[in-house]
Amino acid sequence: MGGGVGASPAMSTNRRKQQARQRATRERAARQARRERAAELFAQGHTQAEVARELDVSRQSASRWHAGWQASGATGLQSRGPTGRHPKVPDSALEGVEQALLEGALAHGFTTDVWTLDRIAVVIQGLTGVALSNPSVWRLLRGRLGWSVQRPERRAKERDE
Repeated sequence: MGGGVGASPAMSTNRRKQQARQRATRERAARQARRERAAELFAQGHTQAEVARELDVSRQSASRWHAGWQASGATGLQSRGPTGRHPKVPDSALEGVEQALLEGALAHGFTTDVWTLDRIAVVIQGLTGVALSNPSVWRLLRGRLGWSVQRPERRAKERDE
């Protein structure tokens, strides 16, 4: 059964990715500013409970920040960066993958111009050397490229024109 995959017409892929990155950056900056303010309050002699109330965080967070501040000063409260596993396909390769998909399946030697997850996996492996399962290809398309399912229009084989 063939369901193709393509770019969503509602919003461009790059725009969606840019918005997600900007949102994540803003949230990370806000959390960092909160930790920096906690360091200032600790330096002024405020208790953990006072810092927790002032910054509207749990006492556990204030306690953890206080321990980090005591051990390393304000640098002990720096962000350790994004969490989670690093993706198999690096961000630097995404633009090349997207460009290859935009060229169409025919340009990559397939008999029809319909993209399937299997076909996309073959192209990704050819470009990056990384073999991905269908669920991983789907996550890459949806989560990192912002693409959605685009089913081809069904037409009768024998039709009057």
